[in-house]
Amino acid sequence: MLTYIQAIILGIVQGITEPFPISSLGHNVLIPNLLGWTNIVNNEPKSQSFFLTFIIALHVATALALFVFYRKQWYKLIQGFFSSVKNRRISNSHERLIWLLIIATIPAGITALALEKILRSQFAKPLAAAVFLVVNGLILLAGDAYVRKQSERRKDFNLNSTVAHTAKSITKTRAGLIGVAQVFALIAGISRSGITMVSGLYSGLDYEDSARFSFLLATPIILAAGIYKLPDLIGHNGNGVRGQVLVGAILAFLACYLSVRFLDKYFQTKRLKPFAVYCIAFGLFMVFFNL
Repeated sequence: MLTYIQAIILGIVQGITEPFPISSLGHNVLIPNLLGWTNIVNNEPKSQSFFLTFIIALHVATALALFVFYRKQWYKLIQGFFSSVKNRRISNSHERLIWLLIIATIPAGITALALEKILRSQFAKPLAAAVFLVVNGLILLAGDAYVRKQSERRKDFNLNSTVAHTAKSITKTRAGLIGVAQVFALIAGISRSGITMVSGLYSGLDYEDSARFSFLLATPIILAAGIYKLPDLIGHNGNGVRGQVLVGAILAFLACYLSVRFLDKYFQTKRLKPFAVYCIAFGLFMVFFNL
């Protein structure tokens, strides 16, 4: 079963890697593999397992941390949703942004319901996760390269970081494409925040806006998936691990809150390259580790 030491380590790892563009799911596969935790590695691909229940709880904790950090934005976005429904029209940037987030959430939500078990059984394996972590690093490098080209053409590319600018820059089609990109984060090794950030950069956002859009987009789908799977924690899959789940979830919440607080400032001036280098280096190391 799951020990408290494992719960503590994985809770902290989940909290850090969820907002960082380095794949929380990939690290949840690779860290147990690296540390020789065979009890976890053998349970990861199974559709019914104590580890899946544990990971679900950690995801709920990180989604709550994202919601708490961006609570002011979410308050305005939720207001915007109800006012747009009531008035049957979109009249401000918050109303437009909440509908863009809804559009971008749909592809991953549908895919997760239809293919989540298949993707986990096929790709939630150490070697596959390592390979896709390298791919994730290459995706981040591509995002950086695109921004460099754009910034050479447009001197104001990294300015105007506001909700209004985000809502104006992303079309409904672009929101749908970002949502489709998010689908690939169901594969261990591909970062949800990373691939949606890069998609945001290609949509015309700067680093800060694309990061914020990514974090806002992650909140509802992670929270909804966690609530959907919550009965597993209450049922027999939670037997013997509920204490470990609580400890891991608390640490995941705290680590995620501190991480997104750091990243919210980091992306005002910094780029994706350090995360890309890390993903490629760690991914290649884990590929050779598993050969």
